[in-house]
Amino acid sequence: MAITIKKVSTKSELKKFIRFNYQMYKGNAYSVPDLFDDMLNTFNKKKNAAFEFCEADYFLAYKDDKIVGRVAAIINTRANEKWEKKDVRFGWIDFIDEPEVSTALLKAVEDWGKERGMTDVVGPLGFTDFDAEGMLIEGYDQLSTMATTYNYPYYPEHMEKLGYEKEADWVEFKIKIPEKMPERYERIALMIMKKFNLRIKKYTSSKKLAADYGQQIFELMNEAYSPLYGYSPLTQRQIKQYIKMYLPIVDLRMISMVVDENDQLIAVGLSMPSLSVALQKAKGRLLPFGWYHLAKSLFLKRPKTLDLLLVAVKPEYQSKGVNSLLFYDLIEVYQKMGFKDAESNPELEENGKVQAQWSFFDPVQHKRRRAFAKKIV
Repeated sequence: MAITIKKVSTKSELKKFIRFNYQMYKGNAYSVPDLFDDMLNTFNKKKNAAFEFCEADYFLAYKDDKIVGRVAAIINTRANEKWEKKDVRFGWIDFIDEPEVSTALLKAVEDWGKERGMTDVVGPLGFTDFDAEGMLIEGYDQLSTMATTYNYPYYPEHMEKLGYEKEADWVEFKIKIPEKMPERYERIALMIMKKFNLRIKKYTSSKKLAADYGQQIFELMNEAYSPLYGYSPLTQRQIKQYIKMYLPIVDLRMISMVVDENDQLIAVGLSMPSLSVALQKAKGRLLPFGWYHLAKSLFLKRPKTLDLLLVAVKPEYQSKGVNSLLFYDLIEVYQKMGFKDAESNPELEENGKVQAQWSFFDPVQHKRRRAFAKKIV
């Protein structure tokens, strides 16, 4: 039977678009489902601040009236202007192992982009760097994280057969939490603190943290991440949205900030207990019992693994060892909280500055994911 591609045009179809991923990976030991309501908000033009500068449509593939694939087509005008490109992105792509399905889905994205003057198609990418990026090409036997997506090994095989080539790779590391602070690491951190007149700042009130440094945290991200592949600077509306969304739910012990003598933010590290297993148990739903599994991981019985969500250092302080202060503070916190290892989450393979900071912690690269690209004919 022929494959039919249909653009999502109703809320009911959007719900089917989201649920298809749950169906594809039901019972999979390594896939971590997104929360259904979070996905609804992500794709909602009124609720997602990225739509200030993004355009998107979503497509479903049908065979015999059954959904067999999905994909989002996205144009991030801010990123295109910054990098002087005419890229249409594909994201949230899933398909059964039939070439006709992946071909039809990606052709829909290519045609959609071509109609809007785009010359290249690239992905998987989301609206911004806050969405999952890259297709898994190594580490199919490793548990995913809440910040990434899982896919079957046949996905990249389809991409290559369709003429897509490597655009960028991200690597991920499993990092051991040391049982005691490495002496050399502590010595370096104290030396850097003294040399640049820096200090570590902590908070016990998320409301006060947001008021004092919420804006600076995300402005620092804009500075630090600006040179990284595909990055588009956060707008003020996005910053306000993320301050409201993330800072109230993070355990403040697991946030470390480095400030200078004027209390200006120099570096920030943000981490949290891994919610991978909790999200699997929740099966994408907060109700009726999904909230319990998440709350348990956050407050009652923490997992042994934590997720390193972000590390950002002011450009002029990069390569000067300032990031060591973040983990000088956090290692003791992690030890007291009972964590044994950490997931780095994706880092661009050429980002040596970030990867160098793990050298003290017996890192093991266990996953790799890729963005593919192709000229639109």
